[in-house]
Amino acid sequence: VTETRTGPLGCSNYDNLDSVSSVLVQSPENKVQLLGLQVLLPEYLRERFVAAALSYITCSSEGELICKGNDCWCKCSPTFPECNCPDADIQAMEDSLLQIQDSWATHNRQFEESEEFQALLKRLPDDRFLNSTAISQFWAVDTSLQHRYQQLGASLRVLFKKTHRIVRRLFNLCKRCHRQPRFRLPKERSLPYWWNRIQSLLYCGESTFPGTFLEQSHSCTCPYDQSSCQGPIPCALGEGPACAHCAPDNSTRCGSCNPGYVLAQGLCRPEVAESLENFLGLETDLQDLELKYLLQKRDSRIEVHSIFISNDMRLGSWFDPSWRKRMLLTLKSNKYKPGLVHVMLALSLQICLTKNSTLEPVMAIYVNPFGGSHSESWFMPVSEGSFPDWERTNVDAAAQCQNWTITLGNRWKTFFETVHVYLRSRIKSLDDNSNETIYYEPLEMTDPSKNLGYMKINTLQVFGYSLPFDPDAIRDLILQLDYPYTQGSQDSALLQLIELRDRVNQLSPPGKVRLDLFSCLLRHRLKLANNEVGRIQSSLRAFNSKLPNPVEYETGKLCS
Repeated sequence: VTETRTGPLGCSNYDNLDSVSSVLVQSPENKVQLLGLQVLLPEYLRERFVAAALSYITCSSEGELICKGNDCWCKCSPTFPECNCPDADIQAMEDSLLQIQDSWATHNRQFEESEEFQALLKRLPDDRFLNSTAISQFWAVDTSLQHRYQQLGASLRVLFKKTHRIVRRLFNLCKRCHRQPRFRLPKERSLPYWWNRIQSLLYCGESTFPGTFLEQSHSCTCPYDQSSCQGPIPCALGEGPACAHCAPDNSTRCGSCNPGYVLAQGLCRPEVAESLENFLGLETDLQDLELKYLLQKRDSRIEVHSIFISNDMRLGSWFDPSWRKRMLLTLKSNKYKPGLVHVMLALSLQICLTKNSTLEPVMAIYVNPFGGSHSESWFMPVSEGSFPDWERTNVDAAAQCQNWTITLGNRWKTFFETVHVYLRSRIKSLDDNSNETIYYEPLEMTDPSKNLGYMKINTLQVFGYSLPFDPDAIRDLILQLDYPYTQGSQDSALLQLIELRDRVNQLSPPGKVRLDLFSCLLRHRLKLANNEVGRIQSSLRAFNSKLPNPVEYETGKLCS
């Protein structure tokens, strides 16, 4: 409340001016209460007296007070267009807000300079990079710092309430001004701000004023007047491409890496398996159209020469096909070709039938990829699903000879060591009722003495190619799993074996799950024991699970 003795005085004893009350009592919000003289005036003068008095006091004789709808303002005279703006009061409030802002900054600075905050900075490790999550963990276990941070919060809340109170009064005074009030609300600094501030003090403090640390780019933004503020930033520990340990002599570089990554110039880069050409060559540039052309010519360059074995028949000789015949083509690679593995692209037989024969050959094919017993062979699903069917071409019409060929091509090509062929025959006849072709088993004939004709197989050939194979080099690779030559050579060996396993299993035959051809390779071409094969596979699975973006797939057991 402001007392003034410049205005009209009320009825009182003028001998003691100190006790004289003002006619008007004015508050900064323009709430005015009249006392004294107006109660003595005639009723018809009171309204004009009050209006004149209010205009005199409230508008400082610079305009006329207008009140409507619970709101009052000054209708400024042309000489004083800003009479509605109490500049002195507005300036005083803006100055108060500036003082609060200074006090706010002082509280934050005192917190940063406090013993508790500085003690945390000294305790933080400097042998590895600390991200905001790591700093938050150190912050959370520091009870002294937590208590000091709560004190900071309480002090700032008091200032914040005071700020809001002044801002509300400031807007009331400025609502009919031509300018907006000038102030800035203080903002509370969150916990992530303080964690980033700690990073800035740790890694961007190589100048008088620390810069701001940017965690995404691991760099500092320095003050405009500082050429450089960034100090050494230690390496980041973590999974994947992050370091497993920092180098002891230079913490800014990696000292070791996680599985699947290799150390290169202080950084961890994804490890890529070296070329497998030293162990097993798996590349061929033979296209399907080229293969088809070569098969039509029966080109010897794509024939894999193998040994024909059968106790039931001989090539080029006629035989009675009434009973099942068994024959096979084998390579005996461990004995004759230890440095090769073989891929089948096509299988072809030349079958001849006697004239007017009603026999129809039916063949079941089993493929053994790398050797072993017959039970370790898989059945070829001829004409099932998208798997190819036999193609028949006439060779000699007089002798009724045909080439029966099944072409696997690049899509269905597979490893083979032995191909088992089971041949049986059925009788082809024409149904008189439906005019459709029907088949009978030979023993179903009512007259067993009836001549069914004879059959002859002139050739049985496998077409494909052979790949270089070094079993000793693969054994040496396996040996490094237990006895690595150098640091990192074990991981390199595991990576190469995984690549070799996946490349071999890619040539698995069609089915719901891939067959584990790699175990067959270890078992029969490297002559490893079953327990040794199992141990290698377990090591590969464990290592593969630690790799970035590991590719896991289920395999079916083929070799015992």
